[in-house]
Amino acid sequence: MAHLSAAGLSGINPAIRQQGLVQKVDQRLPVANEYLLLSGGAREGVLDLNPEDLGNYAKGADFDLDFTLLVPALKLHDRNQPVTLDMRHSPPCHSWLSLRLCDSNVLSRWNICCQEENGLPTEEEEEEAEMGKGSIPSLGSPQSLDGCYFSPSLVTDWFWGVVSEAVEELRRSPQRGIPTPERLERNGPLTTIILQAGSSRVLYDLLPVVSFRGWPAVAQGWLTANHFWDGKITEEEAISGFYLLPCCSPLGGRPDREWRLAFSRSEVQLKKCIPFPMAQAFQAAKAVLARILARPRTGLSLYHLRTLLFWACDRLPAAYLSCSDADTPGRLLLGLLDDLAHCILGKNCPNYFLPQCNMLEHLTDSQALLVARKLAHVRSDPSEHLRAALDQAQQAGQLKKELATSTNGHGSPGHHPANGIISPSDDKLAQRLQQLVTENPGKSISVFLNPDDVTRPHFRIDDKFY
Repeated sequence: MAHLSAAGLSGINPAIRQQGLVQKVDQRLPVANEYLLLSGGAREGVLDLNPEDLGNYAKGADFDLDFTLLVPALKLHDRNQPVTLDMRHSPPCHSWLSLRLCDSNVLSRWNICCQEENGLPTEEEEEEAEMGKGSIPSLGSPQSLDGCYFSPSLVTDWFWGVVSEAVEELRRSPQRGIPTPERLERNGPLTTIILQAGSSRVLYDLLPVVSFRGWPAVAQGWLTANHFWDGKITEEEAISGFYLLPCCSPLGGRPDREWRLAFSRSEVQLKKCIPFPMAQAFQAAKAVLARILARPRTGLSLYHLRTLLFWACDRLPAAYLSCSDADTPGRLLLGLLDDLAHCILGKNCPNYFLPQCNMLEHLTDSQALLVARKLAHVRSDPSEHLRAALDQAQQAGQLKKELATSTNGHGSPGHHPANGIISPSDDKLAQRLQQLVTENPGKSISVFLNPDDVTRPHFRIDDKFY
């Protein structure tokens, strides 16, 4: 995708080439794929994932830069391809996905990740069943969906296996331009890789997803409301597509069946419309909250703060959000903290795109009180907590400098350019991406990878090839 920050561009080259190796090991991924690279790891709240599954990594001690890469296992972008989200058995914002109506090639390619369902539950009332579609008509009989369910747990097992195999192959036979991973770990649905690139350690959270064009019927109500981004971006930009993440409901969801709807493409666009003072307040809130949410994880993540950011931008007057007074970011920071406290104590945080989904319904009273007490402590003196967060960031930067000095600027011990370390002069792909994104703002960029030669990708921008 073309929606990459400058920081994202520096990270996409090794990430894409790693996926080229995965494609060479296993041919199931789409050859012409559209990866969405998000600046920040999963622990930074870039995705709505269950926080207990994300693993513990500290900036400075474990990594210097972090990204999240959405890897479409299935790319269901053809409007003529019937696809129906089966929401009969899931809470809001979750769905099962049947591939029964897909063509035989898709079914044969992904049968290892499909499960048949015999005797689906029937006690749910039909009026509570909701069908979400990616711009295609509804199916008549619910029984026509039975079977061939694309299993998120099987997909993440498969993805972890092929990435592990690709990494082992890379360690046996290093390739120029592809760093050898220092660490490869599984964290719930995530495959986490830490690469040594020069003097920097780059963390990638890789997540297999299902990618759709269009907009699901279950979220049509969001389009009819007034939003802060109205007039700043087009509706086509705001609803260019959505994803299914391999993540089930925290309240008794089925990890073998249940996917979670995500609107990451839209969020990338909406963030561009947030007034600068509010963006400053959000970054400050993230900095102070990251420390209190890290340990222990209590069902609350920074994605909940991001959700409140969007709600606040919709609710507050644009003139207030954009006020140039020096104390505006401070007032907005306090407002975000108060909004979060209100949501925690009420155990209610509506999803921005699907307000019928309460993202904090799973919190227990004890969890809510624990986080509320921590938040009240931060709210009593936010400047002190912000200074502590800044000190921690400075210490992380100093630790990186010390590590670089101890290894003479060549990364961690034992790593040499022959092992695939990228130097800036060799990083042609990142430079090419920078040029393409700069010259084609807002356009969709696809990357074609030849599994037999992952060093030579090709790009498609809309309908043109490069």
